[in-house]
Amino acid sequence: MESKRLLEVFKYFFRLGFVAFGGPAAHVAMMEEDLVAKRKWLSEQEFLDYMGATNLIPGPNSTEMTMHCGYHRAGVKGLFVGGMAFIVPAVLLTLCVAVFFDKFSEIEWVVPIVNGIKAAVISFIVAAILKLGKKAIKNVWLLIVGVLVIVASLLGVNEILCILSAGLIFMLANLLSKPGQLNSVAILPLLLLLKVPYTHLQLFLIFMKVGLVLFGSGYVLFAYLDGELIEATGWLTHPDLVEAIAIGQVTPGPVLSTATFVGYKVGGFQGALLATVGIFLPSFFYVWGLNKFVKVMQRSEPLKKFLAAVNVAAVAVMVVVTLKMTQSIIIDWKTAAICALSFFVYFYFKKINTLWIILGGAVLGFVLSYV
Repeated sequence: MESKRLLEVFKYFFRLGFVAFGGPAAHVAMMEEDLVAKRKWLSEQEFLDYMGATNLIPGPNSTEMTMHCGYHRAGVKGLFVGGMAFIVPAVLLTLCVAVFFDKFSEIEWVVPIVNGIKAAVISFIVAAILKLGKKAIKNVWLLIVGVLVIVASLLGVNEILCILSAGLIFMLANLLSKPGQLNSVAILPLLLLLKVPYTHLQLFLIFMKVGLVLFGSGYVLFAYLDGELIEATGWLTHPDLVEAIAIGQVTPGPVLSTATFVGYKVGGFQGALLATVGIFLPSFFYVWGLNKFVKVMQRSEPLKKFLAAVNVAAVAVMVVVTLKMTQSIIIDWKTAAICALSFFVYFYFKKINTLWIILGGAVLGFVLSYV
């Protein structure tokens, strides 16, 4: 019976890994339709409880949902099988794209295509910031947090430090105003921030550190990587980061598979493997270790305050990183025109898939190169 259920978990999530386009919200909607409504693996309330739990711990939400559902269906083995089955297809596809970019992106006629893609990507990054910001800024105090984080980030404070400091300070301020809540602080060990020297051999630890503290949308990854791999080490450039965002949109599965692309860019096949394992490994252990404490976590008011500030701070950092990326990407009137047109299309046709924005940017980049 256990082996049969494990096989069910593997087959479902492996297939999902190949067809799950559209980002975390789309992935979760697919799982809810298939596993709750059709297959009856778990109830609607159980699914919602797991969704709430993923919002309270670091890591990619939709990937952690595959782990929760795998655990619910087939125990601890199901957790690891479900998560890995979902991740592997995206990682393999992303690695193929990374190899292609490495070999062909510098060819003369390919350069304007890549530049067009990068210019187009800015539109849905801004859209993500607006959407996340609208949801995250729930009161004037959180707005102030966001403004302060933007100022700190512009002054050069490390992105991870900005985000976690905002969460801790906001949580402690609320605790001091309501001392009785001090007893309900949960999972503070999650706030561990590894301090490692920035050498090429530390690539794995850098990505594991990000995996340990990555709260919020998959887009937030790029805000973290700006501090870790651009500002601190100089291993990447802002155009590289935009390439990674584009790859995350054209490949199915978890957005964090772009770590594979970044790892390959930095350190070849070994770097791709190290970055991928580093970014996803913490999620497996968070879900495994905290699965039994879902209800306790959901009742923790201090944790909710921490996450509220972290979400706002993450959006604030994304604003600053997007400004930096735009300065690097908009290099002439052609890229400016592609960026402007992409904004119009994305916001006018609200349901359009980002894949079409990327393809449109590629075509325009190629056509305009002959103007």
